Amino acid sequence: MGIEGRWGYFDQAGQMRDMIQNHLLQILCMIAMSPPSDLSADSIRDEKVKVLKSLRRIDRSNVREKTVRGQYTAGFAQGKKVPGYLEEEGANKTSNTETFVAIRVDIDNWRWAGVPFYLRTGKRLPTKCSEVVVYFKTPELNLFKETWQELPQNKLTIRLQPDEGVDIQVLNKVPGLDHKHNLQITKLDLSYSETFNQTHLADAYERLLLETMRGIQALFVRRDEVRRGVEMG
Repeated sequence: MGIEGRWGYFDQAGQMRDMIQNHLLQILCMIAMSPPSDLSADSIRDEKVKVLKSLRRIDRSNVREKTVRGQYTAGFAQGKKVPGYLEEEGANKTSNTETFVAIRVDIDNWRWAGVPFYLRTGKRLPTKCSEVVVYFKTPELNLFKETWQELPQNKLTIRLQPDEGVDIQVLNKVPGLDHKHNLQITKLDLSYSETFNQTHLADAYERLLLETMRGIQALFVRRDEVRRGVEMG
């Protein structure tokens, strides 16, 4: 999906402000934050702010190393010819606004020191999905060199949309009575729609509107969160 007629807004914001500065930073905080003392709005926000304050700064000295920006060009989507970003209706032909951005984020605290986080978002990508993928460290000692020269990383995938769910991909030993270490990548999959037998799962905005009417603020940002997010953008 491209900008779909939103040129006027999107070209002023770009993916950095439209997605990274708010949506992806919020997801990053939810993944990286320490457990709050309780489920109150301020306890959750306090932990998210701690993450934002621990983000290593990206400046002119390291921006080329830490970030990638780009624009989509003309091509085909679902078998149909589609225009490039600068060919969209009403486009500014000299615009350098990014439609894709990828950032390496480092969190300087005791829990995440040395662990890279990668944030990626873009328009007109091959697949429309939102997900968090956590890769587990590969053991330093490979005990199965006879069958696997290089062990793949186990990973946890949290699917936000479409088809909310969680799956874990692990390397398992194939059952058998022999002494061979035959390994196989297998997946443990949880689909919310199938497991909980719900024909309709509320989308993000439905949930937010309902929480607004209930007066519950846990899913909304506080002023200091906004300030730190703007500084990152």
